[in-house]
Amino acid sequence: MTETPSPAVRIDALEIRIAYLDETIEALNNTITAQWKQIDALSREMLSLRERLEDAEMKSGAGTTNEPPPHY
Repeated sequence: MTETPSPAVRIDALEIRIAYLDETIEALNNTITAQWKQIDALSREMLSLRERLEDAEMKSGAGTTNEPPPHY
């Protein structure tokens, strides 16, 4: 039969697992934080581009009508 490890050995094994889990959680947290910063920057850039497009449409007059061209 297999012997059950002593409580000290089991506690050491659990502490090692916890240390690796803490490291993994920290790495995941850093990744998520970086992704949210990138998403935020891209959202701001998209908003800026949308505003520029709307301004360009208003200046050219293209945004005033949504009628199809006469050949339709």
